[in-house]
Amino acid sequence: MPAESPWAQPPQRPAAAAAAPGPGPGAAGPTPASQAAEPGQVPQQYPSQRDPADQGPHPWGPSEPGAPRQQDPPQTDALHGPSPQDQAGQDPHAGQDPPVGPATDLGAGPAAPQQAAPPGPYPPQQGSPYPPQQAGPPGPYPPQQGTSPPGPYPPGWYPPPWPQAAPGGPAPQQAYQPAEGVTAVPPAQPDATWHPAITDPPTAEDFARRRQVRPADPVATMGVRAVVNRMGLRLPPGRHEQEVRRDIETVRRNFGGLRQVTVVNPKGGAGKTVAILLLAMTFGQKRGGYVLAWDNNETQGTLGMRAQQDFHSRTVRDMLRDLGQFQGAHGRVGDLSQYVRSQGEGMFDVLASDESATGGEMLTAAAFAEIREVVSRFYKLIFVDTGNNVRAQNWQAAMDATDQLVVTMSARNDSAETAARMLDHLEQSGRQRLVRQAVTVVSMPPSRKEIDLPAIQEHFAARTRAVLLAPYERLIDTGEPIRYGGLSAASRDAWLKIAAAVAEGL
Repeated sequence: MPAESPWAQPPQRPAAAAAAPGPGPGAAGPTPASQAAEPGQVPQQYPSQRDPADQGPHPWGPSEPGAPRQQDPPQTDALHGPSPQDQAGQDPHAGQDPPVGPATDLGAGPAAPQQAAPPGPYPPQQGSPYPPQQAGPPGPYPPQQGTSPPGPYPPGWYPPPWPQAAPGGPAPQQAYQPAEGVTAVPPAQPDATWHPAITDPPTAEDFARRRQVRPADPVATMGVRAVVNRMGLRLPPGRHEQEVRRDIETVRRNFGGLRQVTVVNPKGGAGKTVAILLLAMTFGQKRGGYVLAWDNNETQGTLGMRAQQDFHSRTVRDMLRDLGQFQGAHGRVGDLSQYVRSQGEGMFDVLASDESATGGEMLTAAAFAEIREVVSRFYKLIFVDTGNNVRAQNWQAAMDATDQLVVTMSARNDSAETAARMLDHLEQSGRQRLVRQAVTVVSMPPSRKEIDLPAIQEHFAARTRAVLLAPYERLIDTGEPIRYGGLSAASRDAWLKIAAAVAEGL
């Protein structure tokens, strides 16, 4: 038969405590819960205290009178293990009287002296279902999966489990846990009313673009509307004035480089020289400067005679003789003014041909190229008057350098037929583009009797880009030098329309 366990009997009071009267069923006095504790001492409670109403057997075994009181089991903590007193074999309540309660047996005898438990670890007990505990290696240890990181921690805060990285992989990122008592700032939300095109500050391009987006309101400056506007009104321009303004804008546009306009008709008296002067005057007046009218006649020409005279009478022959001073980087505008004739209010210059009937040899293609290379340094727009011989070298060289062709004629059958044969020659020599883009100018006589104008217009409208009529001008018919201010308003408007048509081809 196995020996009886020492824990089978409940603990007993000491002898001194047994003589004192305890609270019984009929005794009066304070209960153990109402007894005051000594200063600095915390009342102790033991598992041996029982309710008097509980008549069942004692959990530690039967309580018999005179049986020795058994020692209380050691107080342990599930987390920290036995207390230091238990490990040292000392009773934390040694020398103190246990509190008297209903569960205390008043008739029990003196208690057996308590014995200290030997220090652990303990050998396995017989019949124990658990294996013996083995001591681990000394710490510190790395955090294990599911455990908390080391403290200390603030009161009321429990750390989350420490995440572990997968073998061979990166360490997992611990989710953000907001601290208790900290007010979280809500994330910034985009403004639904904000739009880059509306809220972006303006740039210098936006400031400069206002001139194009908001043009000035047009006000009439011609005719009866202009007279009314002088009284304080602001009437818009009429249809005629609007057309004039559009033509001026076309003439003034940038052509992107040097341009040459060549006026042709093998028939004498077809109006080539007049067309050269009036076109140069119109571009000079509306566009301003850098315009040259060049008489490329192979012999004696009349451009210098119809233009305004200057302080000198030099011609292209003199310039050809002195081309050496313009070779390379030499030569200035002031040097060129000794060979060209300024037209004053016309705002263009004239390079006249040889005016002597007994002059020297005719100009060659090489001479034309050399002169053109010099004048192209100082002018942006060159109008070239041609002679009557389509087989001349300078005539052919002028055709090769032409950007816009102008065909002039009078409203007569002989002049129109000569121009038509010339167009045939140009097409046969591979200059179809010049013919298709050419502008035809028909100079009207003082009377329209005995002229076949519709047939002329129909033929050249089918072969060239535009056919325009130049009204009769008495100043032109006199053969005197032409001044822009002496032209009628009808002539100025008509030649502005012709100039705009020429500019469209440049």
